[in-house]
Amino acid sequence: MPKSIARRKTKKSAAKRFKVTATGKILRRKPGLRHLASSKSSKRKRNLGKVGQVHETMVARIAECLPFA
Repeated sequence: MPKSIARRKTKKSAAKRFKVTATGKILRRKPGLRHLASSKSSKRKRNLGKVGQVHETMVARIAECLPFA
């Protein structure tokens, strides 16, 4: 019997949280909009609803969890 070829598996928790663009940037959702929203300004809530970019120091870690992205 031949040995099975080891392969990387996608971390499904990371796949649900991050999106990779065509240019290779990793996008994320911004935290802080789940509750206690009445005390936040409309401008702040509007900006929290937009997607953010993952910080350059975290890109390598997240890319490792998404081998096929």
